[in-house]
Amino acid sequence: MLNKLLSIFRNPDIRKKVLIIMGLLVFFRLLAAIPLPGVDLESLKQLLDSNNLLGILNVFSGGSLGNLSIAMLGVGPYITATIIMQMLTMIFPRLKEIYYEEGAEGRAKFNRISRIITIPLAGLQTYALLNFLVTQGVMPAFSIIDLAFWINVLTAIAGSMILLWVGEIIDEQKLGNGVSIIIFAGTVSGLPSYLINVYFQVSQGLMRWDTLLIFAAFALAVIAGVVFVNCGEHKVPVSYPKRIRGNKVYGGVESYLPIRVNQAGVIPIIFAMAMLSFPQLAGQLLLGIAPEIGATVNDFIIRLTNNQLIYGLLYFFLVFAFTYVYTSIVFNPGEISKNLQHSGGFIPGIRPGEPTTKHLSSIVSKITLFGALFLGIIAVLPVVTQSIVGQNFVIGGTALLIVVSVALDSWSQVDSQLKMREYDIVE
Repeated sequence: MLNKLLSIFRNPDIRKKVLIIMGLLVFFRLLAAIPLPGVDLESLKQLLDSNNLLGILNVFSGGSLGNLSIAMLGVGPYITATIIMQMLTMIFPRLKEIYYEEGAEGRAKFNRISRIITIPLAGLQTYALLNFLVTQGVMPAFSIIDLAFWINVLTAIAGSMILLWVGEIIDEQKLGNGVSIIIFAGTVSGLPSYLINVYFQVSQGLMRWDTLLIFAAFALAVIAGVVFVNCGEHKVPVSYPKRIRGNKVYGGVESYLPIRVNQAGVIPIIFAMAMLSFPQLAGQLLLGIAPEIGATVNDFIIRLTNNQLIYGLLYFFLVFAFTYVYTSIVFNPGEISKNLQHSGGFIPGIRPGEPTTKHLSSIVSKITLFGALFLGIIAVLPVVTQSIVGQNFVIGGTALLIVVSVALDSWSQVDSQLKMREYDIVE
């Protein structure tokens, strides 16, 4: 492990990529530290602590929502745009064709459309969020013709697009997913202050040691579970028959098709949070159109999200459902069966074609059940922990899942690049 870490800095190409990513993350944290004018940070902190939904949205914004910075939305609008586009592929065959059948060019076109949709979504989310903060006394009231208000909206939109640009540059380094790394950096950046706060509470007697030990046990269990599930895979045996061409024999090998237990990663949790934020967004927009109806709807949504039981059940159901939805998008048994048949491969004991598709679908469905339950439990773990120990822990199951998953993914890509360069040296 230590030798591989040293190898990263010995190799000039990988060292350059790592330094570029680190520089971009420092730039991201600078954006996250510049607040919008007129914000009552103490009231904002109390609001985030008391509102489950806003607390987790703060995690996905990379901590930028915590001080209402110019990058307060993080990459949330782009994530929402991606969700909308993924859903539309199920409705419009042309979009599905662009994404799945036109290769890299089609995916680039798909991403361009997602980036265009991000701009109006960022504007709507900023308006809804600022309007909500005004009702909570975090920001002073504004009118629709207030120039300062529109400057704040445009600043927040610009901040989201800059972060999207930063994520794309990180993607180009091929050492991890840019959006995930931004969320990872924001989550980890809050860890030192959080640990200092915990130490202060324990030393002042505001938190008991057994409470801290319970949380530490939960954290270790989550980390171990995430590593176990993310690395877990089911190996479907695949055989290739022998083929004779001229004087040479090809094939006749045994291989396997790896099916990961958690095909979807952290995407279902991100999708679920986006869906949970839609009602609040709609309520705030309605508040500007019809104040009386909007106030009633908004009050109902706030009570709903602050109810631990209802919020936890709804969150669990959405994560569970989106795990199946996203897995069906990224893993297509029909396409895999077709590719196996074209390459001459087959699963022993299963006929090629439709029987292979049904067999793979059955395996994926069973494995995804375990992955969906795991993600659902991880998602609601902070709610359960708070109910047991009576403390609202910022670094909850979702944050730990993001940190560990992104770290494993980035390390896997770094390891692949190191092996590729070692192979080139040997050759």
